[in-house]
Amino acid sequence: MQGLQQLAGADMASQSSEGIIKLSREELEALKAAFEEGNLAGVASRLQEMLESLESIQLDVGITGETGSGKSSFINALRGLGDEDAGAACTGVVETTREPTPYQHPQYPNLTIWDLPGIGTPNFHPDAYLEQVGFSRYDIFFIIASQRFTTNHAALACHIQAMDKSFYFVHSKVDVDLDSSLRRRPSSYSEVGVLQEIRQNCLEGLQAQGIRSPQVFLLSAFDFSKYDFHLLGETLERELSHHKQHAFLMALPNISLHILEKKKAAMLKQMWLVSTVACGVHAAPIPGLLISCDVDVLARTLQ
Repeated sequence: MQGLQQLAGADMASQSSEGIIKLSREELEALKAAFEEGNLAGVASRLQEMLESLESIQLDVGITGETGSGKSSFINALRGLGDEDAGAACTGVVETTREPTPYQHPQYPNLTIWDLPGIGTPNFHPDAYLEQVGFSRYDIFFIIASQRFTTNHAALACHIQAMDKSFYFVHSKVDVDLDSSLRRRPSSYSEVGVLQEIRQNCLEGLQAQGIRSPQVFLLSAFDFSKYDFHLLGETLERELSHHKQHAFLMALPNISLHILEKKKAAMLKQMWLVSTVACGVHAAPIPGLLISCDVDVLARTLQ
């Protein structure tokens, strides 16, 4: 009830991305009126629709790149799995993906990560490739390279950009690059300097091939807590639609205090919604307690 009062007292025309629920002025007025009349069941029924919408949102992520670039390890890391864990995407130096292969997140089935066929063949055509993999299915694309980004990467990005979809370049295996640089130049080695050099080379190469404002993230699938993973998360928070932001955030591996704090904040915003629904829809008395609620809703949220 406190959450509803806070919503009703806010600017009801606002569509702020800070809240988990976005309502029109008319919807908020109706909820406020029902609340003031004591019709909690009516309020909770409407909020249940919003909760179900939030819980059912699907996020489909396409992962593409050349053979050996680390696509599969990246997919496994996003799903919180090691390459040898049960259900992990197959890894190797030989291309193992012939058709788009879906991998659901083990804990958050609303997130599906698709391993797409490699783009390194001499006869690669981006328009035919996007048709082959079912372009419209994906919300965002990650284009992965472990060395330099080639004309194939740039051509694919240009086609995705022309179709008004979001894509992000990932320079994988950056830990290998750093280790190699340390071995070659131990006396002058600077991790910050090497990372900056890699980033600048990637950006300049992509811009030279016609990519407008490329976004390049330097990552290692073996340690997401380092390098640019936090920047990637912040970028997706800004650019994904609100409900899809929530789906992606909750599925992120718990690799840092920063991510845990963001998950906590998202859950706190959702608590009033869940509790109102639980106490107002299909509520049943709990033996020994002077309250009624839908225990299944609370138990599912608790887990």
